Amino acid sequence: MNHALLLGCILALLSPALRAQDAATAKNPADPGIRAQLDKLDYQYEVDEDNDYKLVFELEGDPARTQLVYVRSPVEEFGEHRVREIWSPAWRTEADAFPAEVANRLLEASHNSKLGAWVKQGNLAVFVVKLPADAGEQMLSDAIDAAIRSADEMEIELSDGKDEF
Repeated sequence: MNHALLLGCILALLSPALRAQDAATAKNPADPGIRAQLDKLDYQYEVDEDNDYKLVFELEGDPARTQLVYVRSPVEEFGEHRVREIWSPAWRTEADAFPAEVANRLLEASHNSKLGAWVKQGNLAVFVVKLPADAGEQMLSDAIDAAIRSADEMEIELSDGKDEF
């Protein structure tokens, strides 16, 4: 078979899937306002496959640790409220459900949190801060800091000091 013909057939088969993926990405592009704020804050980031901003922060300590945080591009709405979410994972389970002691610890930590709360995202415990969609750089920085600190502290507690995230 002619290689050009074979390539054309493969591209024809893949074309609808690629167009659907491109359409989904174009429908929910990475928020340029967040990009500008992160640049102004001089934060290093990458845009992930969901068009969210993925940041990894180095934390002081012995040993030094890192913490992963996402600034989500989509804006959620409820009535007149428009919010953006900041996510930072802290713990992973292989099971479908969290053990009761872990779930209760996360609920207690949510109650004591000044900014944000714990959620179950699939098999992950994720600290989520919701802030006004039009928040400025300082509010964004504070939300990222709250997510990082809360998630890393919980990761240390629940994973005996391991640093997965």
